[in-house]
Amino acid sequence: MFRELLSLCWSAFRPTCRPEGRPTFSRHYLAAIALVLFSMQVSAGQDEDFLQAREAFRKGDAARLNMLAGRLESSPFWPYVAYYQLHMRLREADPAEIRVFMADHADSLVSDKLRADWLGLLGRQQDWAAFLLEYPRLVNNRDGELECYSLQARRAQGDDAVQQDARARWFRAAELNAACAPVYGALVDAGALSQADVWARVRMALELGKVSVAQQAAEYLPAGQRVGLKDLDRAASDPKRYLDKKTGDMSVRAQREVAMFAVYRVAKNKLSDALPYWDRLRPKLGEEDLAYVWGQLAFHAARNHDLIALKWFRAADGVAFNELQLSWRVRAALRASDWELVLSGIQAMPEAMQAQGVWRYWKAHALKIQNRLGEANAILAPLSLEHNFYGQLALESLGSVVSNPPVSYTPDERALSAMSMTPGIQRALSLYDLDLRVEANREWLWVIRGFDDKKLLAAAEIARRHGWIDRAINTADKTRELHDFNLRYPSPLREQLQAYAREQDLDEAWVYGLIRQESRFVQQAKSNVGAAGLMQVMPSTAQWIAKRMGLRSYQKHQINEIDTNLSFGTYYLRHVLDSNDGQAVLATASYNAGPGRARRWKDVKSLEGAIYVESIPFTETRDYVQKVMSNASYYSNRFGNPVIPLKQRLGMISPKPSGETCAGQNDRSPSCEPD
Repeated sequence: MFRELLSLCWSAFRPTCRPEGRPTFSRHYLAAIALVLFSMQVSAGQDEDFLQAREAFRKGDAARLNMLAGRLESSPFWPYVAYYQLHMRLREADPAEIRVFMADHADSLVSDKLRADWLGLLGRQQDWAAFLLEYPRLVNNRDGELECYSLQARRAQGDDAVQQDARARWFRAAELNAACAPVYGALVDAGALSQADVWARVRMALELGKVSVAQQAAEYLPAGQRVGLKDLDRAASDPKRYLDKKTGDMSVRAQREVAMFAVYRVAKNKLSDALPYWDRLRPKLGEEDLAYVWGQLAFHAARNHDLIALKWFRAADGVAFNELQLSWRVRAALRASDWELVLSGIQAMPEAMQAQGVWRYWKAHALKIQNRLGEANAILAPLSLEHNFYGQLALESLGSVVSNPPVSYTPDERALSAMSMTPGIQRALSLYDLDLRVEANREWLWVIRGFDDKKLLAAAEIARRHGWIDRAINTADKTRELHDFNLRYPSPLREQLQAYAREQDLDEAWVYGLIRQESRFVQQAKSNVGAAGLMQVMPSTAQWIAKRMGLRSYQKHQINEIDTNLSFGTYYLRHVLDSNDGQAVLATASYNAGPGRARRWKDVKSLEGAIYVESIPFTETRDYVQKVMSNASYYSNRFGNPVIPLKQRLGMISPKPSGETCAGQNDRSPSCEPD
């Protein structure tokens, strides 16, 4: 903020020059400079005071917080400090005082945070009248506990629709929050939640490996029918050992469910290991259970790219597949080039799934192969207007190639000045300057949540000017009709990156596309597995690269330095490109998931690049490769390079050599590579 103020003062009071070129400064100019310097000193003091106030709040030191608060009333951080103070005595606070705070800070993040805190307290106190008054005003309503309290409150008020909503939540929620227990218990007592519904929820949890959730759901069964806690734990932790022992009486559903869970738990780790156990268990099961397990085995076979998956999906005919199974049945059909099954598989999906870009594209692709061009083009035309991977593929299917839309709106200085004066924007930038990135991101997202395209582009430009590149990208990405792809696809550090890209003979647009996805150009970025810097290089990979490059003095902290990170990242990208016969898709997958995995995902026959990417088993890697390749196209257009269609970038993936394996491959590790 003060850089801008200093610039303003310079332009207003710039010095005049004598003939010999020596400047003279007026008293007004010197006074302005003194004012700026004083303001900067005050701001620095307030920054330190805020950090100390934040720490006092975290430690529960009310006395120190209150002492510091008096020095922060005029700072951008004051709403946070006031929130800290009131939150620490929320239990004793008068409801009127809480409402006054929320009114004084209306439409602010801290007001919504306090409302959520208060609602949690009201729910625990079962003050349902006050809860129902405030709950509809909550904006960030992502707390499962509060949703459960709202169901309790509505039930207490005699809301007839609460049973239907609670039942829907039973099947939808990822977790069974304890605050919903009274409502779920009432559903069971009323017969609105049957034993079949409870078993369905147990299965849903076990399919996702959420054993504790399955145990919670099983508590709603009659005492004699519940799944044994020890049995489930054993089947989850060591399913082979569980199955090697006596699995219990298969006439008892609880025992059957645990045994079936253990079988497909083994299949998740290694499909072939599960088959002997499955052969032994099958004669003891009825048709419904047989079909259910076939569906689970088919899902794991599809993720392992085993064509037996299609046969097993047919054996599971009549089972209500979950969304993962529906997705992987279509992906297995894609790898088998079974276009009839691709179409029927997509048509079997719920409407919301069919509306997703991925399935719209593949449905159109299947229709084109069947020469049903009119139907295909009716799907492709609207999809081609979307600026993403599937939109690009749709556009090329219609005979065109992607091009960056012209800048349709550029905010003027007046609009930028107004945006920079927005209190929430100022607060977010101040938090960012203090390296409180989590708080800064939350504040920013809160402020821009209702912005139209013009305001989004103004905010994105403010973020860019402030050096907050990742926030500029994410904000510009949200526009719907007016776009600025210079903000969506920025190219900081271009001179440095070009040098390293040229040194390794890499496509600059591809490297930029990868960095945009890896770190959003955040130099300090660090993943939860330890990858660091702009190109998110893993520590073990960095050591391997340093050894290959002959850098004996390399220290692990150097990977955060821009030049080292770009040098190592482009070196490794060149390495995985060469080891994958120059196929950029495989190199991109290798960069994210490891070279061994990327090669294992190939087929025994040549495979269309888009199908290879679609059938990557890891959701994160699949999304990553799609975005990197899509980004590369947009960057290439930005740089004025010759147009390379996305389908050409994806190419054809060569067949896998017979017998190629790489056991024990770690994430992003080059351990399968020869020294």
